[in-house]
Amino acid sequence: MALPLEDVKVLDFTRVMAGPFATMLLGDLGADVIKIEPPGGDDTRSWGPPWIGRDSAYFMSTNRNKRSIIIDLKNPRSREVVERLVKRADVVLENFRPGVAEELGISYDKLSRINPRIIYCSISGFGQSGPYRDRPGYDLVALAMSGLMSITGEANRPPVKFGVPIADLTTALFAVISILSALYWREKTGKGQYIDMAILDVQILLLSHQAFNYFATGEEPKRMGSAHPNIVPYQAFETSDGYIVITVGSEKLWEKFCRAVERTDFLDNPKFRTNADRVVNREELVEELSRMFRSKPTSFWLEVLEKAGVPAAPVLTVGQALNNEHVRYRGMVVEIEHQEAGLIKMLGTPFKLSETPGRVRAPPPIRGQHTYEILKELGFTDEEIRELMDARIVE
Repeated sequence: MALPLEDVKVLDFTRVMAGPFATMLLGDLGADVIKIEPPGGDDTRSWGPPWIGRDSAYFMSTNRNKRSIIIDLKNPRSREVVERLVKRADVVLENFRPGVAEELGISYDKLSRINPRIIYCSISGFGQSGPYRDRPGYDLVALAMSGLMSITGEANRPPVKFGVPIADLTTALFAVISILSALYWREKTGKGQYIDMAILDVQILLLSHQAFNYFATGEEPKRMGSAHPNIVPYQAFETSDGYIVITVGSEKLWEKFCRAVERTDFLDNPKFRTNADRVVNREELVEELSRMFRSKPTSFWLEVLEKAGVPAAPVLTVGQALNNEHVRYRGMVVEIEHQEAGLIKMLGTPFKLSETPGRVRAPPPIRGQHTYEILKELGFTDEEIRELMDARIVE
C-alpha cells in the first residue's frame, strides 16, 4: 500500500525528543528519513536503563522508520558527503542551539544555496530571534516559562510537569504541520523555505482557553488538579477501589448524570441548576460527589454512567492502557524484528488514512547501520567509502 510521503527525503540532524519525534512521524508517513548521528552515536542511545538490546528504551521510542549514518560534521572533509545528501533531500531538521548549525556548516543559508528547494526546520527552546534566543531550551523550561506549569497540579501543592515531555512532543507536531504546509507550498511555487519552530511559542498557544480566561478577567488561572475551570463536574473522583473521570459538558448530560446516580435532588437545587451555578458552587458539589463516588467501586459507576450515556472512564495505568482491548484492536501496539534485540514491541501509528495509512516499517536503527548503503546511493565508490571510514569522517 502506498504511503503519502514515500518520495520525500528527510535529513535528520536532531536528537533527544522534539526533533526525533517529528522525523519519526514523517517516517511513519513514508518519508525516507536519514538520521545523521555524530561519532559515538546519538547521546540518547545511552539514556538508560531500561535497555532494549544495546540502546535505551528512550532512544527506541522516537527513532523507528529511519536509516542511520555516522558523520563527523566537525571534520571539514565531511562537507562533500553533506552536500550530496542535501542535493537529494527535500527536508532538513535540526535542533541545535541557535548558531551551532552555522558553526557546523549546515545552516539554512548554506544548504539552501546547494538546494534552493530545501525545506529547513530549526527547533529550539526560544526561537532564532528575541531576547532569549541564546538560552538553552528544554521541555521543563518551556513548561515553566509558558505558564502551563503554574496551572498543572493540585491546589495548594507545588506545580508539576506532565508525565511525558509534552512541550517537546507538541512542538514536534507543530513542526510536522509546518513541514507538510511548506511541502504543499513548494508544490505550487517550487520554492523551499525556512521554519523557525520554538518550543515556548507552541506552549503559549497551548494555553488556549486558560489564556482567554485571563484576558477576560485579568485573574491568574490556578492549579485545579484534574478539574476544569469552566465546567463542573468535569474531573477525576476517587471510588472505593480506584479513580474514575466524568465529563458532564452540557445541561442535557447533567440531567442524565443526576438521574443515573439517583441524585435528582441536584436538579432542584438552585446552586446546581446551570453550569454557571455549579462553577460558582463547585466546592460544595464536588464534596457531595466525592462522598458518593467513594461508596462504590469503579466498575459500578462505569456501568451506571455508560448505560445513561454519560462520558466516563477509569483512570488506567500505563500497562493497563497498553493492554487495553481497544488500543490493541486499533493497532497501537505492534511487534517488529530488531537487528540486535529480536522481536520488540513498538507503539503503533495513529495515521489511519483510507488510501495511504502510516506504517511502522522499520525498527530504530543500530548506530551507523546504513552508512555504507547511503554512501553507495550518493554515488561513492567502495574505495572512496573505505577512505572516508579510515579517516573517521563516517562510521
